Amino acid sequence: MNDPGRPVTHLEGEHALRFAQGREARSAEMDAWLAGLLGDVEGAALVAVGGYGRRQLSPGSDLDVVLLHDGSRDAKAVAELADSVWYPIWDAKVKLDHSVRTVAEARSVALEDLAVVLGMLTARHIAGDPQLTESLRSVVLADWRKNAPRRLPELRAMREQRRERHGELAYRLEGDLKECTGGLRDADSLRAIAASWIADVPHGDPEAAQAFLLDVRWVLHTRTGRAADRILLQEQDELAAALEFESADELMRSVSDAARTIDYACDVAWRRVDQALAARNRSSGISGLLRRGGSSAPPREPLADGVVKAEGEAALALAADLNDPVLPLRIASAAARAGLPISPASLERLAASTAVLPEPWPEYARAELMRLLGAGPGLIPVLEALDRTGLLVRLLPEWERIRSLPQRNALHVHTVDRHIVQTVVHAAERTRRVDRVDLLLAAALFHDLGKGLPGDHCATGADIVAKLAARLSFPAHDIATLVALTRHHLLFAELAVHRDPTDPATLAPLLAAAGESGTSPADFVALLQLLTESDSQATGPAVWSTWRASLYRELGLRAQAVLAGEEQPSAHTVEQDEADLALASQAAIAPDGIAVQAVAPGSAGIGRIDIAIPDQVGALALVAGVLTLRHVRVLSAELNSAKAEGKAYAVQRWTVAAEYGELPDLVRLRTDLRSARAGSLKIADRLATRDQERASQRRQRPNEAPATVRLLPSASETATVLEVRAEDTPGLLHRIAAAIAGTGADIERARIATLGPQAVDVFYLTFGAGSETAVGSAVAEELIAEVRAALN
Repeated sequence: MNDPGRPVTHLEGEHALRFAQGREARSAEMDAWLAGLLGDVEGAALVAVGGYGRRQLSPGSDLDVVLLHDGSRDAKAVAELADSVWYPIWDAKVKLDHSVRTVAEARSVALEDLAVVLGMLTARHIAGDPQLTESLRSVVLADWRKNAPRRLPELRAMREQRRERHGELAYRLEGDLKECTGGLRDADSLRAIAASWIADVPHGDPEAAQAFLLDVRWVLHTRTGRAADRILLQEQDELAAALEFESADELMRSVSDAARTIDYACDVAWRRVDQALAARNRSSGISGLLRRGGSSAPPREPLADGVVKAEGEAALALAADLNDPVLPLRIASAAARAGLPISPASLERLAASTAVLPEPWPEYARAELMRLLGAGPGLIPVLEALDRTGLLVRLLPEWERIRSLPQRNALHVHTVDRHIVQTVVHAAERTRRVDRVDLLLAAALFHDLGKGLPGDHCATGADIVAKLAARLSFPAHDIATLVALTRHHLLFAELAVHRDPTDPATLAPLLAAAGESGTSPADFVALLQLLTESDSQATGPAVWSTWRASLYRELGLRAQAVLAGEEQPSAHTVEQDEADLALASQAAIAPDGIAVQAVAPGSAGIGRIDIAIPDQVGALALVAGVLTLRHVRVLSAELNSAKAEGKAYAVQRWTVAAEYGELPDLVRLRTDLRSARAGSLKIADRLATRDQERASQRRQRPNEAPATVRLLPSASETATVLEVRAEDTPGLLHRIAAAIAGTGADIERARIATLGPQAVDVFYLTFGAGSETAVGSAVAEELIAEVRAALN
């Protein structure tokens, strides 16, 4: 099964042997020690279970041990015997998971507790009476096989619970080697399925993948001195060096591939279980056989040319033409659209075929690819199956380089390849909103193919897409559109989130990009908007939100209005404008000139706070500082202005989360704002003390990109636009806003966004008459220097 399109996921040679020998040696050392503690006794035995029973001890592993006795001793004598073993272990500071039982008691617990029986399936004799150990093994295995139709669904449910709680190891930035799906617990479940005698499980690659994950776990425990199994970012570089990988990325690619191998093997094994249990049910009863004409096999239903549904899988028909190069695409699209997995036997037959698509592809081959991409969630397991068997790389050689490529960016929850697949799935959900469905789906598949190469992945990817789209037989004008969508796939989000939509300069880059397309500007903008939505949603919850979706809609409406020669929509709805004026009016009649209100309070300490305060230099810094003192974390913010009673007020809308507990009481928050305006609440001094306490912690954070501060010379026709990108830390916005105020600049508008660990803040500034703020001017240099100083 060593197809060139499939990666090797395990360490080879002496390196891997050293870790395997280390696990064996540690287990043997523990065996000898425990045997000495038990001594020569009759009617008792020490039994290793779980990972210790499998001889998979890592430096931080627990000792899972059962003390079996035959019941001939009274309770006091049994307790004394147990204490003679357990206390020396505890004194040695070795972690112990222990129990004391007769064989009958152990059997009874195993019948009720799934975790217990899974550990006992690999029970291994350490010392004492071997007959007791053998009796335990025999009854536990017999019960497991007898009750497998009932217990195996419990085991599968446990897997799904772990998937929900811990995610998939293959795609996590900081996955848990043991608990994530595709991890060590899944590998152990394959052994349990095989022990049931219900169905066979895949062999070879899954064992190699498990051994590799155990090697990584061994080094992780050794390097960190902890038993934790989560591979944290700050530990990946040292792990990679210890395991002799060139980089942390290469290590994590191998971890991902190992996890995918185990996960895929589990999927295949569970389907075999389903098929075996279904066959048992069909064959139980003469009436069932008679209804099927004496055959116990389920009927085969046609799905497509050469493709049938059989036993819950998409399979090749008996008469399928293996010389048809489009057959892999056809079975994949039929399976994905029907929500079925592809039969492993059919995949093996296809992998052995030598049929190759001509270049460029026939149009009907491209059409089948588009049908596959438009299948929705069913696409995910089907593409994984194609990838695991080397068929995907045969169809799209570009996939080889991005397979399991990690994204060392906390915004992303998936590796590059899985992110692309998720983007395609979300694009399929939006196909009703666009005329050229094929271009949207293809752009979703192509948009990140440039990642992992030197330079800007958008530009690099555009060069790749130009060749790939031609190979897939897209016409020239569609190739131009796909290249432009790839080159500019980050532009729409950048403009929507970090620019003022009311400024005419905001639309200029978008309209310029549309001019590069082979389709109409309106169609290009629609495609780019839907691609951006799909890309953001696939990135993860740190990026996708209803707030961000509303920004995309607003930018799209404005662009389409300009392209249609219509008047741009208002920056806000009438209701929003009225809300701004109402809040400013409240502040105007308040003795302290401040209005504070909560809008749409959310759960889990998340909500929105609207504040109106006299518009003056430093207003944003003042409010941001008070929020920080009250342990409020800013998720996003928008600053506008409104006039009431002849005075100007800054209307600030904050989407916030409590650092812990609940959001502060609004009365207390208003009191703090009043005190800060009066000067009695020294915000800068209070925050400086807190910053000193957290400074060492911030310095220790790994992979932290340096902050950037820059002017955007073409971003506005009416204001100087300053962009700051930095790690999100308490008080960050206050420091930036205070530094801006210190230069005499007035913040007219602001777009504040916190994306995972990263803050991206954009300020629209005005200066006094006659001030030259062009890039390189003295005022501009002073502004940038002051903000940088505040960040440091």
